Amino acid sequence: MADKKRSRSGRRAAARRRRRRLRMIYATITLLIVLLAAILVTGLIQTGRRKNDTAKAEKAAEIAAEEAEIQKRRDAIAQAGEIAKTYDYDRAIALLEEQEGYDTDSELINAIASFTAVKSTLEAKDPLTVPHIFYHSLIVDPARTFDTAKWGEDTVAGNNAWMTTIEEFDKITQQMYDNGWVLIRMRDLVTESRDEDGTVHFSKNKNLLLPADKHPYVLSIDDWSYYHSYDGKGYGDKVVLDENGLVKIQYTDASGQVSVGDYDVMPRLNTFLRAHPDASYKGARGIAAMTGYNGVFGYRTDVAYKTHERLDRDQEEYLAAHPDFNWDEEVAEATKIAEAVKAEGWEFACHTWGHMSVTGKSAETLATDQQKWQNTVANILGQTDTIIFAHGNDIGTWRDYDAATNEAYAYFKSMGYNFYANVDASSEYWVQIRDGYVRQGRIDCDGLQMWRAMSGAAKTNVFEKLFDVASVFDDRRPTPVSATGKA
Repeated sequence: MADKKRSRSGRRAAARRRRRRLRMIYATITLLIVLLAAILVTGLIQTGRRKNDTAKAEKAAEIAAEEAEIQKRRDAIAQAGEIAKTYDYDRAIALLEEQEGYDTDSELINAIASFTAVKSTLEAKDPLTVPHIFYHSLIVDPARTFDTAKWGEDTVAGNNAWMTTIEEFDKITQQMYDNGWVLIRMRDLVTESRDEDGTVHFSKNKNLLLPADKHPYVLSIDDWSYYHSYDGKGYGDKVVLDENGLVKIQYTDASGQVSVGDYDVMPRLNTFLRAHPDASYKGARGIAAMTGYNGVFGYRTDVAYKTHERLDRDQEEYLAAHPDFNWDEEVAEATKIAEAVKAEGWEFACHTWGHMSVTGKSAETLATDQQKWQNTVANILGQTDTIIFAHGNDIGTWRDYDAATNEAYAYFKSMGYNFYANVDASSEYWVQIRDGYVRQGRIDCDGLQMWRAMSGAAKTNVFEKLFDVASVFDDRRPTPVSATGKA
């Protein structure tokens, strides 16, 4: 009996243990189900969040891309606006038509329509009525330049006749801008074409387009070499580059203080045109007519400084004062200057190596000088197809150049010169465009011509439409101004 009781008790205990195990199993399964459900729910939530975040990120990226595209179009419109300020509406329109959506985006469509409308109002200017003005280096300190006690009357008379003060230049530049004058390149006067053999042909540019109240002119500067004869007379010392690589001038004042700034035509005009882009046609700049006998830009790059052969007194004194002179370094520095000058839009012209009067010279004499220019100037500046004759001379009369009868022209043409310029202040403009060359007379904006115009000595006031001479003329100049003396 007792055994039966124990047996029943054991079975009941075993059953209880089984039930406990089952309950544990069920609890575990339930817990696992709950955990799995929680994991699944969490995963679904996270997936949803990720999808939402991805959607948000994709939307944000889409919005950013749209805004970037809008900004790109607006930047292009702003850039085109700057281009249009220089009257280059074709390039401005072409830039906008390169943009995506140029034919569907309202801002692009309106900008293109605006530029097209303005372009339609422009008028073609006659290249044969374009004046060409020029300067020598500017006088920074007239008190030094016009000091007869120090330099003598003859030297002061030359500086007074042929040079322009900074103040005069600034007034001329501003007044010409106010009067609607726009700087163009000499080569803008023509349309150029070439045969397969390289033969060049010129014709009048029929698309020199400007607003009706604007007038084109050409500008050049002569003798940008800071000759030894300028030393101490209130001119710049040499051309240098500033920290931004822009062309500037080093100047030493009367006290010996050295500074760098816009002390001559080129940097001064560059600064003005950066502030007034509408004063320049398609970004045009001027032409620098260069000699070589004292080097270029104030650097003593002529070979004589290297060989010490055939030195004049100024050159001997310079080398004696600079015992550490290094010709190779001078050439290297001048070459850097030349590249910076061209990068700012200026062109170079030959002015002969020795500032030689070309009138009546034989082809052999011209060739001797030209070879020196090629060897010691062109090697620094690069090649040019423009020659501006020194002393205002020319290799012919007003009649056409003819290679068959004019050996000087035949020689220069063989050397690749296509653009020629002299000095002619007898009329407001003089332009000759022929199939094989372009020739232009230049007006000197200097003390002598301004005095002649102001005093009535000139038959024609060639400055009348350009600027008001009386308000420009520097009253620190000795008067009367005569053509005697030397600069």
